[in-house]
Amino acid sequence: MRRPRYFYGYNIVASGFGIQAVGIGTFIAFGVFFKPLLNDFGWSRATLSGAQSMALLVAGFLGILAGRLNDRLGPRVVMTVAGFFFGLGLLLMSGLNSVWQLYLFYGVIVGIGLSAIDIVPLSTIARWFIRRRGMMTGIAKVGTGTGQFAIPLVASLLIVAYGWRNSYIIIGAAAMVLLIAIGQLLRRDPARYGLSPDGDKESQAAGSRLAETGLYLHEALRTRQFWTVCLVYLTTMFSLLIIMVHIVVHATDIGISSTIAAGILSAIGAISMTGRFVTGFAVDRIGNRRSMIICLVLLILAFLWLQLARELWMLILFAVVYGFGHGGTFTVISPIIAEYFGVRAHGALYGIVFFSSMVGGAIGPVVAGYIYDTTESYSLAFWLCAAVVALALVLILSLRQIRPK
Repeated sequence: MRRPRYFYGYNIVASGFGIQAVGIGTFIAFGVFFKPLLNDFGWSRATLSGAQSMALLVAGFLGILAGRLNDRLGPRVVMTVAGFFFGLGLLLMSGLNSVWQLYLFYGVIVGIGLSAIDIVPLSTIARWFIRRRGMMTGIAKVGTGTGQFAIPLVASLLIVAYGWRNSYIIIGAAAMVLLIAIGQLLRRDPARYGLSPDGDKESQAAGSRLAETGLYLHEALRTRQFWTVCLVYLTTMFSLLIIMVHIVVHATDIGISSTIAAGILSAIGAISMTGRFVTGFAVDRIGNRRSMIICLVLLILAFLWLQLARELWMLILFAVVYGFGHGGTFTVISPIIAEYFGVRAHGALYGIVFFSSMVGGAIGPVVAGYIYDTTESYSLAFWLCAAVVALALVLILSLRQIRPK
């Protein structure tokens, strides 16, 4: 079969890049709104963190459904619905006046939209690429870093210029339009359009074998390996979300201006782009497990360094090491599911792993907020991050391939 001049799979990757940038970048920008909300309403940090944690739980729970619907209905329908809810929740945040509204608008409605942001594009990419799956996933995940770099900075500037309420209107409207529009580029799989994974004969044969040997959902759920992967991402996300929610306010606590503190969050996003891209190449060359081990070691080193960081240059160094490990960790999720369990039920399995990670991500920021509220310091929370990621490292070291029956 002659290789086409242009493979539509690249459109899938570009769409995934855009969805990740808009969705994850906007969600992470909640950390920039943290201080203005604290100042206006006087709520505790645990209360504010709880709203984002609730959004993660809702997203994680509905992510299982989003994965199943992506397997059956295709990605465009799912992304249209998700984009609408994501933007709607942010628009409603402009009229926030009470805690119940915070949890409804951000915790529930934004959470509904968030459920598809990661699962749909990455699960779709896993179907369009086999030999270059790691690299293409890494490129799409660079979108997350791009969003984490750009959107918190934009949000910070908008808040200074227009206030946080008007900023939510601008960001919410833009997110809704962009997510729905970009999502229309997605297609479920190449076979329905007379194409082969990776756009060549070699991948077509590999794709056929993979589809035949991939585990059904009920088969994967019976394996120790699947639940090990779930626990790895639960513990990892517990720590990662603590940083993404609390690092800006922690930086301001030690005397750094709010704009520069937002820049630290953006720096993490910028460095994570390199981590995602490099890890994508590494996955195709040294494997998912080894790539994940490297990322977890970097995260542990970063958390230990954070205990000493009291000046701007020290926080920047933290952002470099942490950002690389952070980005790489997210790149490995989809390929590692495809490697161990195939793509037959990839969307549903990714949804369950995503739910597990969101449980950890939901608990982490609240625990860190509670620790600060009771001790007036994040030190214990950062030690906890290091310990939890060390547990994830032990788990990934124990992961072995599934023996064929």
